[in-house]
Parts: sequence; structure tokens; C-alpha cells
Amino acid sequence: DLVTVMGLVTPWSVSLALVDAYSMFVKGLPRQPRVLLVVVVVDWALSFLSLVAACSTASVTSLLVNVSSTYCPSKICNRYQLSAAMAFMSWFLSFASTLFNLLLLPSL
Repeated sequence: DLVTVMGLVTPWSVSLALVDAYSMFVKGLPRQPRVLLVVVVVDWALSFLSLVAACSTASVTSLLVNVSSTYCPSKICNRYQLSAAMAFMSWFLSFASTLFNLLLLPSL
């Protein structure tokens, strides 16, 4: 679940970063409301998918830690917990980007 969502979020974020870098070198691309609307909608969708994946990873990790150590050795559980923490951090940054893009939409 988490790997699938992050497999969608990563290329999307990299492509937006490349477009932003290109627009800085070209001194701005023409702003089109429809393109920005698509970016905002896809950002919102991926942000919520990222939140769902982070929550499901955290709940499964919590369940495995509380059940017993036979299902989840300490080293593996620590990796799951780190993955959940990074997923929440990724969601937070993605949501901040989404809100910033949403604030840009009325300015066009």
C-alpha cells in the first residue's frame, strides 16, 4: 500500500520540481488556470492517498508491535516504524505544497 502510493507520489513530485526549475531558468512559464487546476487536483488526491498509506502503515506496525515479537522482530519493527514516520512527514510536506498551489490558483 505505502510502496504503491509512494511510487505514484515520487514521479509526480520530481516532475513538478523539474517544471519549477525549468520555469526559473526560463524566467517563468505562461500561467494557465486549467493546468494549475489539474496540478492542484492531482496534488490533493496524492496527498490524501499518502495520508491513507501512512495511517495504514502506522496501524499495522502498531498491531505487530503489540501482538508479539514472533510476528515482528525488533529490527524489522523499527524499520516499519521509521517507514510510517517518514510517510507522515512526506504527507505533511505534500499537503503544504498542495495548500500553496491552492493559494496560487485564485491569483491567475
